[in-house]
Amino acid sequence: MGIKNVSSSMRHSAAIATVRFAAILAVSLSVSGCGEESLRGLFVGYTPHERYEQSLKRAGLDETALGRDWIAAAGRAVAHPVSISSPYHEVSYLDSREAHAVGYRVYLRRGQMITARFESEKDTTYQVFLDMFVIPNDSDGSPILLTSADSLEHGLEYVARRDGDYIVRVQPELLRGGSYEITIVVGASLAFPVHGHDTTAIRSWFGDPRSGGTREHHGVDIFAPRGTPVIAVAKGTVRSTRPNKLGGLVVWLRDELGRSLYYAHLDSQAVRRGDLVEVGDTLGFVGNSGNARTTPPHLHFGMYWGGPSDPYPALRELPSTPAQFAGDARMIGELARVARNTARVREEPRGRSRVLVELPLHTPLRVLGGSGGWYRVDLPDGTVGFIAANLTEPADQPIRSAVIADGGVLRAEPKSTADPVESLSAGSEVPVLGAYGGFLYVQAPSGRAGWLSLD
Repeated sequence: MGIKNVSSSMRHSAAIATVRFAAILAVSLSVSGCGEESLRGLFVGYTPHERYEQSLKRAGLDETALGRDWIAAAGRAVAHPVSISSPYHEVSYLDSREAHAVGYRVYLRRGQMITARFESEKDTTYQVFLDMFVIPNDSDGSPILLTSADSLEHGLEYVARRDGDYIVRVQPELLRGGSYEITIVVGASLAFPVHGHDTTAIRSWFGDPRSGGTREHHGVDIFAPRGTPVIAVAKGTVRSTRPNKLGGLVVWLRDELGRSLYYAHLDSQAVRRGDLVEVGDTLGFVGNSGNARTTPPHLHFGMYWGGPSDPYPALRELPSTPAQFAGDARMIGELARVARNTARVREEPRGRSRVLVELPLHTPLRVLGGSGGWYRVDLPDGTVGFIAANLTEPADQPIRSAVIADGGVLRAEPKSTADPVESLSAGSEVPVLGAYGGFLYVQAPSGRAGWLSLD
């Protein structure tokens, strides 16, 4: 991680290496009989990402530098995702000459649906792998794969089965990339069960005490005029319409996710056991039957999913239109630097998010993406976070020059142990593009850029 050399000569070398690797990849897959179509059928039961990784291993490409980098990038994206809040939209760029993957971490409540959509600058025919993971409650456990987008599909949906942190990972196949946009939205997984109403009509909540505190309320009460249509919140099958003492006239609906949805205190029913219903179909009408005879008409709505579960997160509509990118799209994938005396890098792209680090003037930053008025950036030490775009400037022009009196060594990272990039002779004068932690980021006479110790 960290800021990488951006000189034209290095890019040229990377391009040559990419062409060579592409030739190796094509020949290896051909020799092993693993063309694109045949690969998809070889690994039944694997996700698209796993099938692709297996194809690399079968062709021996996991032993190449770029193949190893691709596999390692997938792991890093899950181990070190960036934190976001819904709704989220990002403009970003993946360099086809390097192995990249990005993980986006977002908190979900049980019953909420997350939708992730990937769009490239042009219609792509190559694979972009979208995978969903959940972080275990045990902080020492590894993230668990939940679902994946199908092959060339660039979107996925998932309904959370528990409260927790989830990760969306994006990774293109090897030697593919370019500009892209990703949108991640969290919202309701169920329609609202009372026609013409929303969550503002809820007057009693899940967990409220009942019967003098001897039991809890296993649902929400939605108040509406008698006779208001009660509708199917999901596609499913009517499992029962048998009345009971507490609920009076009721309907039990089983949806495609296996959730049992309970409608109680109806004035009348409009369906029978075994009926197949679509979202919005009328199941009955609001009333106050059962033990609600002394209360105003309302619907008791419950959700059972391995036991009683609060239906509110599954019903609550949340903002779904993310802020559009307001920064400079030309900076995506380029080098920027801090343009103020002090700038804060935050965990998420919002002003009240946790501060990861404060950076001094002229600290170089690699711009990885943009969301709203923020850049997602890679710092010289490998930290990834968000900085307000208006606190940065392009780093394409030097801030000053420096004379290397005794010579020196340019390094790939601002560490004395980092790999050397180039040696500078005594008396060399070099343009300075930035500074960080006792190092200058300079451009050598050859055009290569690297880190020079001030010691």
